[in-house]
Amino acid sequence: MTDPFRLDGQRALVTGANTGIGQAIAISLAERGAHVIAAGRRSSAETVAAIAAAGGSAEDLILDLSRPASDWRLPEDLDILVNNAGIIRRADAVDHAEADWDDVLDVNLKAAFLLSQAFARAAIAAGRGGRIVNIASLLSFQGGIRVPAYTASKHGIAGLTKALANEWAASGIMVNAVAPGYIETNNTAALRADPKRTAEILGRIPAGRWGAASDIGGATAFLCTPAAGYITGAVLNVDGGWLAR
Repeated sequence: MTDPFRLDGQRALVTGANTGIGQAIAISLAERGAHVIAAGRRSSAETVAAIAAAGGSAEDLILDLSRPASDWRLPEDLDILVNNAGIIRRADAVDHAEADWDDVLDVNLKAAFLLSQAFARAAIAAGRGGRIVNIASLLSFQGGIRVPAYTASKHGIAGLTKALANEWAASGIMVNAVAPGYIETNNTAALRADPKRTAEILGRIPAGRWGAASDIGGATAFLCTPAAGYITGAVLNVDGGWLAR
């Protein structure tokens, strides 16, 4: 009997795979048998090496999503796309620069759409289905402070996920999103180093701990497997219960 949680023979592109959550997603997909194309603005050699050391299959791809789409060199015959790459710019809304707004929306939202569009065009033309998972955020549901462009982009990711799911389900392309909570990555190092903020954050999380990048990796990989074949248009909160509070 075929294991519905395996991804043997699947080819997956993960953006922002050189570190943190993207790296964990790439490793989780490879653990389930997928060949992973680990893409990033910088080399994902460390991710590829970790996958190879565990007996998995992966390759490195330099992909700068801040560049025009005409400059991107995208792999063909993909079965899975994970739009994880993202940037954040912090400033009071009254001081937020137009250039920062454009940079964040271009990488976090526009690039996710264009990559999804290219993926779907190829899959539909070939008569095959596929899986797209977008990495959303708690700020797909909340407003945050001093991150207006990031919040707008992540609200947009939640809406885009549902819009694409509606259009492409009939072609066998399932489109979902994962919304991470507070995860132990380089991006949250300053928060975790602040005892007051850490206590405030942990005090609201029913699970009582920060999430690990592997928590996001496992949830994302699940949505790519046959076991999740009837799930589309969903935004899965992986937040230790933060939003339930």
